[in-house]
Amino acid sequence: AKKSLRQRVVDELKHYYDGFHLLWTDTKVAARMVWRLLHGQVLTRRERRRLLRTCADLFRLVPFLVFVIVPFMEFLLPVFLKLFPEMLPSTFETESKKEEKQKKKLNAKLELAKFLRETIIEMAKRNKADTG
Repeated sequence: AKKSLRQRVVDELKHYYDGFHLLWTDTKVAARMVWRLLHGQVLTRRERRRLLRTCADLFRLVPFLVFVIVPFMEFLLPVFLKLFPEMLPSTFETESKKEEKQKKKLNAKLELAKFLRETIIEMAKRNKADTG
């Protein structure tokens, strides 16, 4: 069933509210990690990745805020997202976008595995021919 225009707008506003809320939470956690780093503590690998992701999200937020602040520029946001898909902070990604990224990564891994398998088979044939 197709949603009404009002419901789509409300859903979009909720999506952006949740995205900003998650970004705020990530920023608070990242600030605590930076505080720990400044006081000589060592971060785990997971914490370091989270800190880097949050910093990257904050840098991505700057061009995104231009779309929010300038009137009627939010109508151009889909065009810019098509041109620059990594422009939005990670907290604003939808589930379908996350699944699409995972599928692309999996397909790339499968193609690499096929290539490696074919290469090994060819090498085995050459070795048999050389020794035989």
